[in-house]
Amino acid sequence: HCCTPENMFGAVVVGVGTAGSVRIQDMLAPMAGSPAEKVAVKGFVSRRKLDQQQEVSQISVEEAVQREDIHVAFICTENLSHEDNIRAFLQAGKHVCVEYPMALSYRAAMELWDLAQKKGLILHEEHIELLSEDFKALKREVKGKVLQEGTLHFTGGPLKLNFGFPAFSGIARLTWLVELFGNLSVTGATLEADPDKNYFKMTAKLKTSSDRTLTWIEERGPAFPRAKNINFQFDSCTLTRIPAAPRGTVGLFMQDLVQFSAKLLGQVSPEEIQKEKLRVLHCLELAERIQELCQS
Repeated sequence: HCCTPENMFGAVVVGVGTAGSVRIQDMLAPMAGSPAEKVAVKGFVSRRKLDQQQEVSQISVEEAVQREDIHVAFICTENLSHEDNIRAFLQAGKHVCVEYPMALSYRAAMELWDLAQKKGLILHEEHIELLSEDFKALKREVKGKVLQEGTLHFTGGPLKLNFGFPAFSGIARLTWLVELFGNLSVTGATLEADPDKNYFKMTAKLKTSSDRTLTWIEERGPAFPRAKNINFQFDSCTLTRIPAAPRGTVGLFMQDLVQFSAKLLGQVSPEEIQKEKLRVLHCLELAERIQELCQS
């Protein structure tokens, strides 16, 4: 290693499902010459008793929180436990990278940001859906066009419990709409659900700042393919499919790791960090409003 241990950030991965395993893998073989080389995995936490994962040992939360050589936590658990995990590590003075959504309420997210700020720590919410090549292609396609109205309809298989209300579990789609069309407001929302059939359909009506209507539909059930269907009508044309884009050479989680590591190293401007924080909070606030309307 070119780097001396002093300027390395020791990390723990909490939760070793798909995302957690990729996190470990990425830290063991970081992108050469990138800030990610400065983050070294020291252990993982899991509720299950597990053997070593990729030669990394299991440790307890208590140990992870106390260890001086652990500076960073990657939270990859189910959504329901994100908030408690983030709080525990921030309170212990550790930086946190968490899978979206960081919390299942806007107020909780506000409290966590405040805590991070008070302690001078980085709190980073992963949004790999903004790093995908198809999203980047869609963003280029939409740029400069004037929206008349649009729909984003997501379908997917059933979700396990612990993922929170659909507006939160599906916040990646909401984040797409905010990134493409700016800040939004919620004008209405409904939820049809058939728990016996493991089916739900959430429909949210949104408005752009220039008063254009966007409809976001999140639909899940056993027979549904994982797909995003769009219909964006612009003054000049209609987009009905996401532009095909070749896969990127750098994995999505690795791109996110590089971004997070750059923040740890002070390479990301405060303005950039603030802009991201405002977007994350805006999306959580919209999700909460959608949930309220569906449940009222």
